Amino acid sequence: MSGLIQARGRAGPGAPRRPRACPTQTLTASGTGFLYLLIALILTASSLPAATYYVTVTGLGGESDYEQHFAMWAKDIEKAVKSGPDSRVETLVNATREQVRGALDRIAKQAKPTDALVLMLIGHGSFDGYEYKINLPGPDLTASELATLLDRIPASRQLVVNMTSASGGAIAFLRKPNRVVIAATKNGTERNATIFARYWAEALGDPAADSDKNDVVSALEAFRFADKKTVAFYEAQNRLATEHAVLEDTGKGDGVRAPSAENGEGLLAAQFPLLRIGTTATAAKDPAKLQLLAKKEELERQIDKLKYDKAAIPPEDYRRQLGALLLELAKTQEEIDK
Repeated sequence: MSGLIQARGRAGPGAPRRPRACPTQTLTASGTGFLYLLIALILTASSLPAATYYVTVTGLGGESDYEQHFAMWAKDIEKAVKSGPDSRVETLVNATREQVRGALDRIAKQAKPTDALVLMLIGHGSFDGYEYKINLPGPDLTASELATLLDRIPASRQLVVNMTSASGGAIAFLRKPNRVVIAATKNGTERNATIFARYWAEALGDPAADSDKNDVVSALEAFRFADKKTVAFYEAQNRLATEHAVLEDTGKGDGVRAPSAENGEGLLAAQFPLLRIGTTATAAKDPAKLQLLAKKEELERQIDKLKYDKAAIPPEDYRRQLGALLLELAKTQEEIDK
């Protein structure tokens, strides 16, 4: 389901490439057989999401320049995400509160636990020290109301990308286990209009965003790409940066500028496939390769998890486990490439 909806309403106020182990490499370390058994059990139970629901919302621009840019970025996002075979795309331009509620209510009735949801908000926001609101024609939508709507959606993996001004003020309401929350501002007091949405849209259309070259742009990769471009924009303009994007995916933090194993943020975002490109996108359209693709993405999740846990694992165990996973990943990629 794909389409651009013009909402009616009054106008108002603005890493290096992951190495592939040689398929002929022989593993002699003890415990490898048990590790493979665990992997097999995990992969048997795993599968690609049945569908990914993408909802992009633009709010009030207040000025024609803002309105044009918001609509343009939303269209760029829609163009990038609608090509997936299991994409369910809805774009609401200059949306009202009831239109946003209606879209999320429909997904709540349709989505399954195996599905994924990506909600992207573009526009102006406000924060009064307690409650965040995205500015919409008519009544605004609060972060607490939005959280309630999202909690009703059974999709087990959720990503919320709030790209409005003051968006950091919404994190405390939206954070939840198994939900990635990205905000264009580090708190609710960064109230100036933001540019982050421009570069988030660009991340979805530029293969360079796939920093590990595995033909999947993860939520973490898109965040890092857009943040780097946003920082460069202010530097090129010789302007003081008035927005500092943050990411929260533990369900309990305030968001960080640089997610890493050290601060415990970013693992869920790294494991969230936002967009498949190249050979992975082609494989996703081939029913015969869906199981292989599910296996590949599960192996990559296991590798990401292992890297985050590295400090707590004896070095020899870490190398053995990583080698086994990389070997299996290389074999799986070979099967996908055939």
